[in-house]
Amino acid sequence: KITTMAHNLEQKTDGSASFFSVKEKAWHGLGKVLDKCPTSEEAIILVNLNYEVNKRPNIHRLPSGAEIVSENSFYTYRADNEAVLGDKVGSRYEVIQNRNAFDFFDAIVGKGEAIYETAGVLGKGERIFVTAKLPDYIEVGKGDLIEQYIFLTMSHDGSGAIVAAFSPQRVVCQNTLNAALKNCSNMVKIRHTTNAKEKLLNAHKIMGISNKLKTELEGIFNAMAKVKIDDKQLKDLIAKAMSPTAEVLSKVNAKEELSTRFENMVNDVYGYAMSHSTQQMDATKGNLYGFYNSVTGYFQNAKDFKSADDKLESILLPTGMGYKRQQAAFDLAMSMMP
Repeated sequence: KITTMAHNLEQKTDGSASFFSVKEKAWHGLGKVLDKCPTSEEAIILVNLNYEVNKRPNIHRLPSGAEIVSENSFYTYRADNEAVLGDKVGSRYEVIQNRNAFDFFDAIVGKGEAIYETAGVLGKGERIFVTAKLPDYIEVGKGDLIEQYIFLTMSHDGSGAIVAAFSPQRVVCQNTLNAALKNCSNMVKIRHTTNAKEKLLNAHKIMGISNKLKTELEGIFNAMAKVKIDDKQLKDLIAKAMSPTAEVLSKVNAKEELSTRFENMVNDVYGYAMSHSTQQMDATKGNLYGFYNSVTGYFQNAKDFKSADDKLESILLPTGMGYKRQQAAFDLAMSMMP
């Protein structure tokens, strides 16, 4: 029997979570912590990713008792325990096995361009995620280092596309920065349709995983760090970035009264910007890069989420509130660049 808990990591029969990380505990300290980076085969076994997913047509039962096999409505399930993962997917939906997610990374890892960092299974196995760390750093100012990661998540329940993204992360505070690059996409979405496996194998080429990413981001962040802002400007920018709708943003710009809930959230982000040690560095204090980091850092390090799964979805997926607010902060900072 396999169960799940509030953090939504799958729990194996021995009580451990279907998750690993290298050297540092994560996700509420659950899962196995490794001394060295695993191979793809080791990672698959460690986090119980070695299950197959199958697709079968739904069967509709009529009042008479007769059964009709659907030609356009299917369900997906795990072959090992027959847990249903998605109860309604289309005829064109192509099942992508967990192994294929590692095929994507093996094309990079095998060349020495990345190492496996984390992997995990969510829910009953309807979603998985894998991250790999690239070998080089981005440096902003003197000593603010940013590690570079490739993150992939995919579902088996028909709820969304396979998403592979470049996600830089500050070393000093584990603060994920989802930056929109100027000249190359940092994200690839692949639908579960014909040729999805082939597209997944080539996704690392589409993403442009190269020194171009490092060079461009390093230039952007260092340029942001040179643009000074005062405390009032900082709070105004935070309010704009945190505005969830155009209506709220209009009220912020017009200096109109806002809801207590929104004001409290803005104050929380501003408090993080003014007090957290990582925001008082030369690279972050009193500049646009610090403003951008105050928003990303709030979602990564200060905001309370119902579960680790909610946090992952909010920060790393384009549909998440954290992702959208971080993107708004990036766009605002870019708009103020000379």
